[in-house]
Amino acid sequence: QVQLVESGGGLVQPGGSLRLSCTLSGSISRLLVMGWYRQEPGKQRELVATITVGGTTNYAESVKGRFTISRENGKNTVYLEMNSLKSEDTAVYYCNARFFPAVYWGQGTQVTVSS
Repeated sequence: QVQLVESGGGLVQPGGSLRLSCTLSGSISRLLVMGWYRQEPGKQRELVATITVGGTTNYAESVKGRFTISRENGKNTVYLEMNSLKSEDTAVYYCNARFFPAVYWGQGTQVTVSS
């Protein structure tokens, strides 16, 4: 049974930084990609960043140059370092793990950027 546990959300001022963590428990056999998505109230969930098991990363245009995704293989943990945060980054952030063939989601962590 795969579980994803996120941490690190909170309230931060514009221009500030936060680091989100997501730890995967369970078998990682057939794991392909891990990533972060976010969702604002009334909007669709959108991709923020992903990282493959080989280390290839992909970012949404809106976060390029500000956010960095990384993975600590020994701990099955994925991080999202968020810098220069803007009010429009406010959302619930969800960790995602894509296996062949299943997909798993974390419970979400709130990030609020406000002065």
